[in-house]
Amino acid sequence: MSEANYLQQLARLIRKELPSQSVPTDFDTEPLFLAYAVLLKARGTEVTPQDVHNAWVAWMLTFNPEHEALVPYEDLPADVARQDDKYVEAIRRVASTEAANQER
Repeated sequence: MSEANYLQQLARLIRKELPSQSVPTDFDTEPLFLAYAVLLKARGTEVTPQDVHNAWVAWMLTFNPEHEALVPYEDLPADVARQDDKYVEAIRRVASTEAANQER
């Protein structure tokens, strides 16, 4: 097996920042976390819940194109929208750590 590239490494770091019960187990989440790694590279600590939701929507379309949460972030019920917060925070924590490591 080849060594993980930079996006795979970031995806793994983001996943490690989350409680295990926050990671879906009924679908292949590697593409989702790779999308989160792209968000980290593009947005860093400025990533928003909307960004995370959009990445999730793109991923979920593959598995369940009829999912009730496949709507713009602003149309989500508040309790559903809050579910993105833990992913936003995980991405921001890894982005902060990565930025600090690059300054060294």
